[in-house]
Amino acid sequence: MRTDLHTLTAQVQHNCHISDARHARNYSLCIYLLKMREYFRWEMGFGYDERLPEKQLGDWLVDRERFWGELEEQDYRPIEVSAQTYAPFEPEIINDQLLPSGLVYSGGYGGLSKPHFFLAELHAVEQRHGRRILITGREHARDLTAPPAMTLQGEVYVRRESLRRMLWEKIEEWRWRRQENAMARAIAFYPVETALESALDAMTATETEAVVLHELGEVEAGQLFGAAWEQMLSAVWHTRAELVARAVRDHLADCLTTLPALLEEKRLPSLHFYMANLSGMRQALFPALNDAYRDWLERGSLTALHDCVGRGQEHWLAAGRRLLQAYGGEDDAAAERIDAAAAGIEL
Repeated sequence: MRTDLHTLTAQVQHNCHISDARHARNYSLCIYLLKMREYFRWEMGFGYDERLPEKQLGDWLVDRERFWGELEEQDYRPIEVSAQTYAPFEPEIINDQLLPSGLVYSGGYGGLSKPHFFLAELHAVEQRHGRRILITGREHARDLTAPPAMTLQGEVYVRRESLRRMLWEKIEEWRWRRQENAMARAIAFYPVETALESALDAMTATETEAVVLHELGEVEAGQLFGAAWEQMLSAVWHTRAELVARAVRDHLADCLTTLPALLEEKRLPSLHFYMANLSGMRQALFPALNDAYRDWLERGSLTALHDCVGRGQEHWLAAGRRLLQAYGGEDDAAAERIDAAAAGIEL
């Protein structure tokens, strides 16, 4: 299998390029350019502390957009493993062939219905709650957006390289202003200023567990909401209603698994990091969590957070079911009905 790595990487990367050609411009210009800079860094192998050559980056950007223009109308190609071909959205079957050789493949749909593909080295395999968790290391092929974790066909994929890169981006973002906030408190547990690489390794190891917990929570939330939930998301794609629905499911997942475990095990760096990343719609819908976090900072007790998370389990389950009831079925007014039903669901 190792002798086929180059060919396999090229197959997966080709599908990554097609996905990017079709979906990369869905981002705002600012987000798009930031993602392209980091994609260039990954593809060219530049370190986190290395200054990117601006002319080379500019030329690469022009060439990549031209290349994407040639691919946009092409179909995704099948993946060939050991002389057998598989549809690119059959990761479980493909991995049955690849895992013995120390490789992991993923192909599935993420946020905004964008296909994501990657090929990576296998770091570890775990079994929890009857589910296989594939934790990966070095990535050989990936698309522009590299989510640190996904659940596909019941299997959980955690991408340590992508998680490490995301953590570095969060650190860099904090460095611009160096505010005394939740991110500063999370960073304080690691030697970020004196040994960045070691700090990133330690943060990645710590946050891998939080990522696994969230994905398991997503699976549990999905079972509680049922198949109609995904149908609802597809019906309200690219609307405010989709953002609300995804935030509600995230909150339920985290109140079911992520936050109870972090609190029970007193994983303080992860709790601070979680709050540092509570933003956008998720933050707007859950102001009580920020209040409980401030109580912890002031009193030094996690009791308010425990209580808030406990209330959140019932609240977000009820909120999600309320959205599903408003959805009713796919039609032109589905997003409007869900928006109306979302009024007052904050906790």
